[in-house]
Amino acid sequence: MSIQHVPENLPERIQHFIGGEFVDSLDGGTFDVIEPVSNQTYREASAGKQADIDRAVAVAQQAFEEGPWPGMLPRERARILNRIADIVETRNERLAELETFDTGLPITQALGQANRAAENFRFFADLIVAQADDTYKVPSKQVNYVNRKPKGVAGLITPWNTPFMLESWKLAPALASGCAVVLKPAEFTPLSAGLWPEIFREAGVPDGVFNLVNGIGEEAGDALVKHEDVRLISFTGESATGSLIFANAAPTLKGLSMELGGKSPAVVFADADLDAAIDSTVFGVFSLNGERCTAGSRILVERSIYDEFVRRYVERAKNVKVGDPHDPATEVGALVHPEHYAKVTEYIEIGKTEATLAVGGGRPPGLESGNYVQPTVFVDVPPTARIFQEEIFGPVVAITPFDTDEEALRLANDVKYGLAAYVWTTNLERAHNVGQRIDAGMVWLNSHNVRDLRTPFGGVKASGLGHEGGYRSLDFYSDQQAMHISLTPAHTPKFGA
Repeated sequence: MSIQHVPENLPERIQHFIGGEFVDSLDGGTFDVIEPVSNQTYREASAGKQADIDRAVAVAQQAFEEGPWPGMLPRERARILNRIADIVETRNERLAELETFDTGLPITQALGQANRAAENFRFFADLIVAQADDTYKVPSKQVNYVNRKPKGVAGLITPWNTPFMLESWKLAPALASGCAVVLKPAEFTPLSAGLWPEIFREAGVPDGVFNLVNGIGEEAGDALVKHEDVRLISFTGESATGSLIFANAAPTLKGLSMELGGKSPAVVFADADLDAAIDSTVFGVFSLNGERCTAGSRILVERSIYDEFVRRYVERAKNVKVGDPHDPATEVGALVHPEHYAKVTEYIEIGKTEATLAVGGGRPPGLESGNYVQPTVFVDVPPTARIFQEEIFGPVVAITPFDTDEEALRLANDVKYGLAAYVWTTNLERAHNVGQRIDAGMVWLNSHNVRDLRTPFGGVKASGLGHEGGYRSLDFYSDQQAMHISLTPAHTPKFGA
């Protein structure tokens, strides 16, 4: 099968961007990048290794120590961040074209990613101008205040699902805080990251402040994590990789913020608005091809409405449109890569031995090649099943009944993950009490995943370490130095007088 819908004006090779220049790897190494409809190579990308990371970090360190960026007034940086946002918005059509081609994301879901990315920059532009730091007064004795300083070179390691938008989540607060950055995008989807250099240059970001190194996680990512001049790592990706990063970052005692995997529950009580709950839970696991960390991939349904919920849910899942990611009618496109496709289909086969397959479970008719998977629903799933316990990261959902609030809580919490949760009930007291007792970093009541950029984003247990979002992001990318000023002569014991 031939490569589909190749975007025009692609670079001949996907290169690094270091010190204001597009460059190859120092050893000339490359890796193949494929698109998920045909699984054919469309470009080679420069494969960053230790020497390339060393080069990028050295440039970033010099820009941080000698350049104007860290010392700019917040208003000056905010003006540049707002210019970035303006330029990003003009790239919406191009970005959607690149993301759909590179990731298999349906075009209607790729459109608008630029607007979301732009909003991240606008938000942090506003935040650094409005930010106030703490001052403490001891009457007639002392004034103490907090002096905030950017930490230095930030290493940003980003995932392959909605890559450009998720890169903006990290780039915006890191740059707003005054850090210099080295971005290592996911090797499956490096294409859209190549838009950033032109955007930043046009907006007025000084050369060396933003650097981009492509490469395999075990090579470029590993070198970035271990580099002694990188003061912090922000990582989004799998929990197993996060555990490895935790260990590899320990010798240099660098700051870590990690948003990891999820197996998020959606708890549907009998008094829920069933129409809204079905709309949300169908969207929550099948949008973005199911390749989303906050997907509500375990649906727990109160037994009195279980049969009706399953019947209606299965009917909806049957009608979800799978197809060419470039077709505006498509709701689920192609999974990102054949390696990931193999993982998802293996879990489906495991699920067939553990629970009842209600719909899906194979390749959609008429799509004989490409990484296409039918929306797949398993019902009566026991909580010991692997498809209940383990992250699949595809259009696959497990539905399980419960009888009591306490059982619902036990089932919701009985996995190693704790990223997101969704609770559906019209009982306000139950909504808050159940929601607060779920082990999850984020809970939505009677809603799907709608972000407020001011709130903390992150998980608990195997789903993450630390939180970003709002002021917590600025705290992560900044050092907070306590300054103490005495208002009276210090009364110091006279040792040795």
